[in-house]
Parts: sequence; structure tokens; C-alpha cells
Amino acid sequence: MPYQFTVSPDFGPDQLAGWHIFNTWLQHQLETDIHFETFDNFDHQRQAIAKNQVDIIYANPYDASFLVREKGFVAVATPQKQDETTIVALAEGPIQSIEELTPGCKIAQTDDPDISMMGMMMLEPANLDSNNTVILPQNSYIQVAKALIQGKADIGFFLTDAFDSLSTLVKGQLRFLVTSDIQVVSHALLLGPELAARKQELSQKLADMSNDAQGNNLLESLGVTTHP
Repeated sequence: MPYQFTVSPDFGPDQLAGWHIFNTWLQHQLETDIHFETFDNFDHQRQAIAKNQVDIIYANPYDASFLVREKGFVAVATPQKQDETTIVALAEGPIQSIEELTPGCKIAQTDDPDISMMGMMMLEPANLDSNNTVILPQNSYIQVAKALIQGKADIGFFLTDAFDSLSTLVKGQLRFLVTSDIQVVSHALLLGPELAARKQELSQKLADMSNDAQGNNLLESLGVTTHP
């Protein structure tokens, strides 16, 4: 059976083509069959992880920590920039700043714990926390945007890169409020136990890839760099 490769569900559809190309590159470099699989949401992906159905993953910080700690995965590469959270409201809505938010505020968010944690930290100026806000779980950042546009939520928590990748039409209906500047969490490319012994080999191949103009362009589009 081929190895299974997947990426965190917080990547937008426009980035999937690049990951398919990266998967083809992986197969050639590791000289083995690798199937690229995507999941609609974090819950479905975590179910596959629990069943040991994932061998290579570009994981969000929360899942990366769990996989390394509990599943024996090893980190090969990380993004060139750290993950940050952006809080957004409806452009035509009444909310123009964090300080204007009040208890009972409805927050649309995915089930990414790191984005939720950073988002909640940025609500502190309004004296808001998980005890006096209402969380509206969404399966994707597109759904977070839709909840805002449909008036179901007051604000939305986005992975900043996911917000930046929204179409101009969608972003035109939203109002940027604030972005975090924590610079301590990031996604990571991980190899599962069956491939862990090939970490150094793949790390070197990624370094070689970055020295090739075409390969470097692909890595930059995905935000990946060799793990130190």
C-alpha cells in the first residue's frame, strides 16, 4: 500500500495544486508510492491519524506537537514564517475595533486550538474570554467568512495566511480588526514512524530543492523551508 500524505485542513483550495506537485516530487525523491489525501475538517483528519492512516503530514502546531509526542513523528521542515491569527468582522457591520465587542459576542472559528488560543488572547482588551463569548464552530475558513457575511457571527478567527488567500470579493465584505504578532508557533512537515529513518535524507533533498529555481519557487509558494 502507498504511504499517505496530507496537509492541515486550514490550507485553502488554491494551495492544493502546489501540494499535489510537492507530493509528486516526494514520490520521485523517496522512490516510493505516496498518495495525497485531503480532509474536509480537522476532526476527519484526526480520526485518520488515530487509525494510523497518515504517514506524512504538514500539520498545524497543535497536531504537530501531539504527533511528535504521542505518535513518534519527526519534523523535517517548517514554514519560512510563523503562524499568526487575524480577527475579522463584517465590513458593513457595527464592529470597528476589538474594544467595541461586548459579552455574548459570537465568534466563528475552526477547531484549530492554536488559532483559537491566539484569538482569545487578542480579545482581552474587551474583557472577553471563553466564558462570556459564544463559539460557532466551522469546518473551514471559507465557512468562517460565510458565517460573518450571513450575519451569524460578530467576528471570525482566521489563520492569517488563510484570510490573505480569500478572494478579493470575499475580503471586500470583511473588515480587518487585528493580527497577532506572537511568532512562536508554526506548521511543520512531519514523517511518521515508518519513514522517520529517512528524515536526514529528505531534509537534504529539500535543501537541494531550494537551490533549484523551480523547486525554490514551489517551496516559497507553500511557505516551507528546511528544518534546522
